[in-house]
Amino acid sequence: MKESLLRIEGLHAGIGGKEILKGIDLDIRPGEIHAIMGPNGAGKSTLGAVLTGKPGYEVTSGRVSYMGRDLLAMAPEERSWAGLFLSFQYPVEIPGVTISAFMKAAIDAKRQNAGLPAFTGAEFLKLLREKMAFVKMSPDFAKREVNVGFSGGEKKRNEIFQMAMLDPALSILDETDSGLDVDALKIVADGVNALRSPEKSAIIITHYHKLLEYVVPDKVHILKAGKIVASGGREMVDVIENNGFEKF
Repeated sequence: MKESLLRIEGLHAGIGGKEILKGIDLDIRPGEIHAIMGPNGAGKSTLGAVLTGKPGYEVTSGRVSYMGRDLLAMAPEERSWAGLFLSFQYPVEIPGVTISAFMKAAIDAKRQNAGLPAFTGAEFLKLLREKMAFVKMSPDFAKREVNVGFSGGEKKRNEIFQMAMLDPALSILDETDSGLDVDALKIVADGVNALRSPEKSAIIITHYHKLLEYVVPDKVHILKAGKIVASGGREMVDVIENNGFEKF
């Protein structure tokens, strides 16, 4: 059996003195896709924030190991360089920075940390065009400022483009499906499925079932009031669709 890619043990965390996560245990192995579902306010987004090192969140107890390393001891940028990726529920705008410049800086930093040389302009442009075509983005988007003036669907598509460019070992999708039409939802799903491999894993955080019709998870966890109260297979999505979260 493969070693864990991510192991969470007894994680308690919160923000502003308020405890939100109240003892999370989770074990994700390479190649697995886990869905974390639950009602609003359950702590789903807090879990993503803590794993990626978002400032302001405090871990009060518990351990998290990622690729055998103490994740909680790593700076946010170290987590990114090590292959952790977060797709935001509400992607931020970065005026004055083009998508092309943003991605070049991100990839160069990751390669430098791995002891690899920066891409040449031609190498980067080839990768950029390849991944933009993959997520059906017009090449013109590369010249636009990050998320500035983007529709909700365009912002989410840009997130999946970034994920495709960075090729992370563990992707965390924090309600990336929120507010998407069917076409945009399929773009997100295609991106996740295309990056799926025996080495790469994903956590899909959602309270809707629709995305999970296109991306079939290996395991589904129900998070309520800061705790995982139930875990199972894909069949749990149907139970939630029919009965809501009150059953758990």
